Amino acid sequence: GLSECPFCGEAAGRELEAHVRARHGHLLGAPGTGNGDQLYECPMCSLTCTNIQILQEHVDLHLEEHNVSEDGNIRDLELAQRLQSEEDEWQRSEEEKREQEEFKKLQRQYGLDNSGGYKQQFLKNMEREVNRGRMQPFEYHKRKADMMECLAFGIDDGKTKTSGIIEALCKYYQSENKDMRRVWLSAGVDHFHSSVGDRGWGCGYRNFQMLLSSLLQNSLYNDCLRGTTLIPSIPKIQSMIEDAWKEGFDPQGASHFNNKLRGSKAWIGACEIYSLLTSLRIKCQIIDFHKPTGPGSIHPRLFEWVLRYYSADNEGGAKVVCTSKPPIYLQHQGHSRTVIGIEEKKNKTLCLLLFDPGWSSQEMQKLLKQNNDATSLKPLRKFVGSLKEKQYQIVAVDGVLSLEEKAARCCASQVLTSEKIP
Repeated sequence: GLSECPFCGEAAGRELEAHVRARHGHLLGAPGTGNGDQLYECPMCSLTCTNIQILQEHVDLHLEEHNVSEDGNIRDLELAQRLQSEEDEWQRSEEEKREQEEFKKLQRQYGLDNSGGYKQQFLKNMEREVNRGRMQPFEYHKRKADMMECLAFGIDDGKTKTSGIIEALCKYYQSENKDMRRVWLSAGVDHFHSSVGDRGWGCGYRNFQMLLSSLLQNSLYNDCLRGTTLIPSIPKIQSMIEDAWKEGFDPQGASHFNNKLRGSKAWIGACEIYSLLTSLRIKCQIIDFHKPTGPGSIHPRLFEWVLRYYSADNEGGAKVVCTSKPPIYLQHQGHSRTVIGIEEKKNKTLCLLLFDPGWSSQEMQKLLKQNNDATSLKPLRKFVGSLKEKQYQIVAVDGVLSLEEKAARCCASQVLTSEKIP
């Protein structure tokens, strides 16, 4: 490049002009000297000049071009670096915006955006009904007063509850079991569905209410639940989970919710149900079906596990077995349901029976009718091919804990709470 001295080959960089004048000025001669007979060759481009002054002016032009070129290169480099820096900054800014939007979206999805909880949603939805002319103001004030009273006492208002379904199913299967080899049903359990106060986020709490309704009917759990005679409201369940966290259960999960559930629309899952039950000295376990165990993304091992749970200690010859087993909490990404039994067909096919908090009281009341048929049971039935989520977790209750066992489980929950099925 031109940064190399044409006379001596030494690297001179941006100081080439100064270097040439200082070191090799004598070769250029003084302006106006020389005679027309002598030829002078340019050391940069080999141009031949007849006059030393012309040669000097010619070399000066080379040096000026060099300086302009050098400055131009530096300016180009600086511009490129600035543009790259601005591009990097813009990308960082866009990434931060995306992350913030994603975080807000997740907060909204999981009810952690401080938009209010059960009470606020209940009142807001009822006000909307009044504004649309679907509810009379006096009905609004009555329901508001009832709701505030129930929240004050921490009890569920019972308006989404349907009782007696297990007993109705037991009768149905005894008279109508043509293709059945065996049916196992859980102990009595009430169905609870989401209301105007928890629609869209309350399934975990409603499934806990279902499970608790069964435990309250079982004398084995009287000691654990002696402070609970009625089903707690959702805000009360939120407080109960917060109390479990205060005892030291699942600190990692607690931090995810900033140790606060009450007054929020936060979704809960298997870990929160486990912590709550264990804090009440109810023995339970989480089983994690962390990947499909059959072709086509199905989970046959989940069905086999449920069959073992219900059939253990119930191996009698009766085709319809009404067990004393509590129902099972079933969780997958975004939703949870309650397993209330399992069918085994004559061809050994298994079918889970599920209560879904998304089903209304009207739908559940149909199951209480004497003229039930297979179509009315269709919403309850889930075959192996119906459960194709990537991952499932279940919480299964099995007895009571001593105070020492509860303390040990509290310590264990600070590390790991689930057993993975390989």
